[in-house]
Amino acid sequence: MYFYIKALHIIFIVTWFSGMFYIVRLFIYNTEAQEKEDVEKRILTNQFSIMIKRLWLGIAWPSAILTIIFGGWVGYLYGSVPTWLWIKLSLVAGLYAYHFTLHKIYKDESKGIFAYTSQQLRFWNEGATIFLFSIVMLVSVKQSMSLVWGLAGLTAFILILLSAIRIYKGLRR
Repeated sequence: MYFYIKALHIIFIVTWFSGMFYIVRLFIYNTEAQEKEDVEKRILTNQFSIMIKRLWLGIAWPSAILTIIFGGWVGYLYGSVPTWLWIKLSLVAGLYAYHFTLHKIYKDESKGIFAYTSQQLRFWNEGATIFLFSIVMLVSVKQSMSLVWGLAGLTAFILILLSAIRIYKGLRR
């Protein structure tokens, strides 16, 4: 039973992350659509609103809920809670906080409030990537990972991501 529940947990993690990766891209496109001429802006905004709503409410939220249900079940079946798992749970709590910030952006954009530029959203888009990288590395190497090397690797990864965003911005001009 444990492995079936764990498989479902992983499947819903994948669909949840897919939703979080794509939703921010749609936020970016929707924000950029606001700079278009009236007819084009209205058409794009209407289309992006439909896509955003379906993705967020039909995929991302259900996946987030099922991830926590199956994750809790896996934890129950696993039994003990080693140190690495406490760290993972802390990262997962941060991931849910990130998810709630995306929900705030979703609610704002649904009301026509665009509080962030497309460039700011591009930086925000990397939040899910950073959590994914951190959680997968931790779960894969568990106790073998040194805290110092883990943080150094994560810092280097974040710097590479931020540099890539800046390079992309320069190439777009």
